[in-house]
Amino acid sequence: MPLNIVSICCILSLSKLPNRRLFLWTRQWCLQNRWGSFCEYLKSGMAKADATSEACDIEPKRTEIIVNEGKARMLFSSTSEVFYNPVQEFNRDLTCAVITEFVRENLASKNISVVVPGEEGDVTSHGAPDESESFASVEQCCQDGVYILEALAASGLRSIRFAKEIPGIKEIVANDFSDKAVDSIKKNVLLNGVQHLVTESFSDASMLMHQHKSNKKQFDVIDLDPYGSPVQFLDAAVQAVKDGGLLCVTCTDMAVLAGNASETCYSKYGAMSLKAKFCHEMSSMRFPLHSIFQALRILLHCIDLHANRYHRYIVPLLSVSADFYVRVFVRIYVGQAKVKMSASKRALVYQCVGCGTFHLQKMGKRVQIGTNFKFTPAQGPPVGPVCDVCTHHHQLGGPIWAESMYDESFIRNILSAVQRNPARFGTTSRIIGMITVMTEELNNCPLYYCLDHLSSVVHVNTPSMLQMRSAILNAGYDVSLSHACKNAIKTNAPAAVLWDIMRCWEKLHPAKVERLVESSPAFHVLMKQSQLEANFVVRADANPPSRQKGLKRFQENPLPNWGPKTRAKCCNDVRQFQEKHPKHKLSNMKSSPSQKYQKVQGDADARICVGQSECVPLSMDIASGPRGSSGPC
Repeated sequence: MPLNIVSICCILSLSKLPNRRLFLWTRQWCLQNRWGSFCEYLKSGMAKADATSEACDIEPKRTEIIVNEGKARMLFSSTSEVFYNPVQEFNRDLTCAVITEFVRENLASKNISVVVPGEEGDVTSHGAPDESESFASVEQCCQDGVYILEALAASGLRSIRFAKEIPGIKEIVANDFSDKAVDSIKKNVLLNGVQHLVTESFSDASMLMHQHKSNKKQFDVIDLDPYGSPVQFLDAAVQAVKDGGLLCVTCTDMAVLAGNASETCYSKYGAMSLKAKFCHEMSSMRFPLHSIFQALRILLHCIDLHANRYHRYIVPLLSVSADFYVRVFVRIYVGQAKVKMSASKRALVYQCVGCGTFHLQKMGKRVQIGTNFKFTPAQGPPVGPVCDVCTHHHQLGGPIWAESMYDESFIRNILSAVQRNPARFGTTSRIIGMITVMTEELNNCPLYYCLDHLSSVVHVNTPSMLQMRSAILNAGYDVSLSHACKNAIKTNAPAAVLWDIMRCWEKLHPAKVERLVESSPAFHVLMKQSQLEANFVVRADANPPSRQKGLKRFQENPLPNWGPKTRAKCCNDVRQFQEKHPKHKLSNMKSSPSQKYQKVQGDADARICVGQSECVPLSMDIASGPRGSSGPC
């Protein structure tokens, strides 16, 4: 009884405080905890109240600009010392949506309700919380919440947005290996008043993750968003995430993954990338669309390969190809028995160099015998010495991830949450459009064909998308679009059926005879007789709901010359690197001012910034490089 009286007196006195959130925190504690820890609890609440008032006193300098994104308010230096790309707002919005849903599922098992401002059931908008209900709100520390690492934080924008927009967070570590970036993180964390949730870290990203490999130190969520390839961080990341934890990975070295450098792709990702010739380029990109879609599956294969070494495996939740990058969200699980199935989840790709027809060859085979599985090598190859369609030879690519790239129930939950709260993100319309297309995709059909490519092979006018989709449906097969390409034909129909449909279309719209050279793929395709009679009458179900509603699925050019942008200027980081490694000396210090780059002695591939020139360092060893610093925030 005395305890209740003291608690009530404290609540009445605190109700007069101007900080409403502090009052709610203290009230909830007094009803659920003992008085012994009240002073410490009150002290932490007051610290947050002081931080909020202190954050309002920060004013930008003349060389700084203020950027507002989501609920975060950021200070950026006009000298480009810390990387920031506004075009990746969609990436950050989507990440917030995915982690929110992950936290919702994670805390639901602990009987904790997640409260997102703007969604129905937001108890923070109705005054005091329910005494009998456990809940997690944004900007509040949840002791049973998730532990997040942003390994390449740059300005800390992503971490700050997590703290201000995602409920159920215990702690966020914002790490970078650039002193300028860490200074920016400290300043912006203070500006936004989230220092009770966000902890800055100056460390090599891989070393930091290796230090958290033990079960008690592992992270629930790890976000990797480097400048270029993430492969050097994957080995540490798959070990530092908890069993069932979430790993978010961005990859921007699309030239390698899209087939421009297959040998480099193999050395980095353990797979040969194919440069598909059979489809046109995206309006905002220089890579064939089939190759971009292939990039997602190569990245998933690479992550799973790293995880398998430690008796772990991946379950993809969401995989996105957007703008100039690919982004995957996977859960990491521990299980030696499931790891044995990994070979049957990967496949080699046989692609014809003439007509572009592709075939998949699984790496392994599993046969279920009762409750057990028997694993054997797969039998192949699935093709002959030459292509059955056009008699050209094949090229071999992969292995790639040949299973599903997303969890359908998970992405439907994300879609439902975003639709209930459309004002939460600046790119809500694009998130809704892209995820809606994913829910319509055939999840068990790897890769796809492009409609304009099929027409170009046989030199005929391109049929409309509705006509082609109707012909496939009338033939008894399934067909869908793809979020990665407007003209995608994703179907479970064999390649022979697609070419029979194109032969029927050519009869209705004949190709010019002078273009049918005997050595061309078109000549061999059209010389064969069609085995079916295609029906191009448009069906009602040929037009998917996302297309009927005109949802925003693809990015329009937001800015002139938009893209991945160059790295942050690294002059300060180079000096820092030299202090730690004095044996690396700069040569040619008396070069003319017009020289744009100088080389690091002993490394012919390294380039650093000189003066005010912007450059892209090629070395992985310079502190501003991918060794834990300044990824695309």
